[in-house]
Amino acid sequence: MSVAPRLVVHRDKELMAQAAAARLITAVVDAQAARGSASVVLTGGRNGNGLLAALGSAPARDAVDWSRLDLWWGDERFLPDGDPDRNDTQARAALLDSVPLDPARVHPMPAAGGAHGTDVDAAAAAYAEELAGAARREHGGPGTAGDVLVPAFDVLLLGVGPDTHVASLFPESPAVRETGRAVVGVRGAPKPPPTRISLTLPAIRAAREVWLLAAGEDKAEAAAVALSGADEVRAPAAGAHGRSRTLWLLDEAAASRLPRGPRRPDTA
Repeated sequence: MSVAPRLVVHRDKELMAQAAAARLITAVVDAQAARGSASVVLTGGRNGNGLLAALGSAPARDAVDWSRLDLWWGDERFLPDGDPDRNDTQARAALLDSVPLDPARVHPMPAAGGAHGTDVDAAAAAYAEELAGAARREHGGPGTAGDVLVPAFDVLLLGVGPDTHVASLFPESPAVRETGRAVVGVRGAPKPPPTRISLTLPAIRAAREVWLLAAGEDKAEAAAVALSGADEVRAPAAGAHGRSRTLWLLDEAAASRLPRGPRRPDTA
C-alpha cells in the first residue's frame, strides 16, 4: 500500500534547499541514533546538487557522523569516471569531498569504460549485486519489494523532471515498467546523455522515506500531474513513494498549479 504524500511548500528554491538540508541532517542523525548508521540515496540535477551545497554550509552539518553514513545513487549518466556531467562527480564537488566520509561507504554507480566497458546492462547488474550484498549484511533485515533486494534506505532523494521523470525512469519507457530488477541500464533517454543506469520503482519503494524535490515554474505541471493520481508509467513520479513516508519538497513556483488544499505547508 502506498503512503499518501505529504507536501512542504517553500517560498523559493534557496529556502527549499536550506530547509531540506536541515531536514536531512535530522533524519540521518535520528537513523544513526536508532540503528548505528544511516543510508541515503542521492539525486543529481539542480535541486539535488543545491541540497548538497546547502548541506555543506548548514550550521548543524557536524551533527552527522559522516563515517557511519552510506551513500548510494538513484541514477547515473553512463559516462567515464570523473566526467563533469556524472552525478557522483557533481556530488563530490558540491559536498562529498569536504566531509569525512568513509570511502568504502560511498557507492557510485559504475562508469563507462571501467570494469564493464561500454556494457551498461552489465554495469547495472553489478550495482544491483552491490545493493543486494549490502542488504544481506544489514542488521534488522533488508528492504524488499517483490524479488528486488536492496538495503532499507533511510532517505531516498529524487529530483522531478518537467516530464515527471524520476531517477532515469522516463514516461512510457521500458525502465519505468521494470518490476523484477533493482537496477537497469537505460538506452535512448530523451535527455542527454542517452545511456544511463537507474534504480527501478520497486527499488525506490523499498526506502523508508522517499523525498521528491521540485523547484521552478518548469516543474509545476509535473508536480500537478504526479500528485493527481496519474498512472506511474505515464508519470513516473506518481509511482515513487516510501514505506513510511513520501515527502514532496517544493517551492512556490513548482506548487503553483496544485489545488489550494494540498498546498498547505507541512512542518512535520
